[in-house]
Amino acid sequence: MSEKVAVVVVTYNRADLLERMLAGLAALDRAPDAVLVVNNASTDHTREVLERSTLPGLVAIHTTDNLGGAGGFHLGVKTAYDQGYDVLWLMDDDVVPAPDCLTRLLAAEGSCLIAVREDLTGALVEKAALRFDLRNPLAIRPKTASIDSTYSTRAEMPETVEVENVAFEGFLVRREVVERIGLPDPSYFIFYDDVDFAIRARRAGFAIRAVRDAVLVRQLSFDQQHDLAGWKGYYMYRNLFVVHFRYGENAAVRLKPWLVALAVVLLSPLRGGRAEARNVWRALRDARGMRALPAR
Repeated sequence: MSEKVAVVVVTYNRADLLERMLAGLAALDRAPDAVLVVNNASTDHTREVLERSTLPGLVAIHTTDNLGGAGGFHLGVKTAYDQGYDVLWLMDDDVVPAPDCLTRLLAAEGSCLIAVREDLTGALVEKAALRFDLRNPLAIRPKTASIDSTYSTRAEMPETVEVENVAFEGFLVRREVVERIGLPDPSYFIFYDDVDFAIRARRAGFAIRAVRDAVLVRQLSFDQQHDLAGWKGYYMYRNLFVVHFRYGENAAVRLKPWLVALAVVLLSPLRGGRAEARNVWRALRDARGMRALPAR
C-alpha cells in the first residue's frame, strides 16, 4: 500500500467505452492514487464524460492533436513518471478490470506484469506472445505462440506465465523500468509501440509476467484483419519493419522487411492492388529512417 499507483489511459472517440472503463476503475478494491486520461483530441462526447466523472484522482489531459496511441501513452507515462508515481498501470479505453485486478497485480512479483484479458463471455483472449521470434528469418510472423493459443482456459494457466510482448491494455510497470529504458516511443503512432517497449524492457533484464488471476474484460472483439491498403495498413507494415530493423538478432532477420515488401508487391494484383503496394514501399522507406533506438 506504500506504492503510489497511477493508471494511464489513452482514449479517442470512444466515450461510451471510456465511461464503462472508468466505472470499472471506481469499483476496484484497491483504488489507484491517480487516473490520468489522455484524451487524444476526441470529437465525440469524451470531454463531457470526463467532466461529469466523480472518480477520485481523475486528471484529464486534453491534446489539441491526435497523437495516436503511441503518442498518448508517451505523454501519459511521462506525466505520471514526472509526478513521481511508483507504479504505472497502462490501460486502453475498451477494457474493464475485475474489482481485484490491481490487487492481484500488486501482489505478484516483478516490475513488468500484465493482466490477462477475457471477452464478455469469459473466454480467454490474451494475445501476449509466449514467443516473439526475432532470430528465425523464416518466421513470417514473429509471434509464434500466444497465451490464448497455448491455454484453452484461464484455469489451465499457471499462476504466472512469462511472456515476450505485451499490449498496453492492463500492463503494469514499475518506475525502475522507465528509469532504465525510457518512455514509450511516440513515433510509432499506432501499433507495435507496446511491443517495442516490451523488447527494451526484456533486453534490460526485466522479465514480463502474465498474472493469471488478474482479470481484465475486453469490451470489443479483436479485429486483427485491418485493411492493408488503407492508412492503418501503412502503420502496420512500417512499424513491423521498424521492430525488425531495430531488434532483429541477425542480418537475415533484419533483411526480412525487404523480402516481405517484395512479396507484397508481387502478390498485389491478387491482394490489395496498387494501394497496398504503395503502402508497403512507403512503409519500408520510412521504417529505415526509424532504425535508431528512441532517446531515453
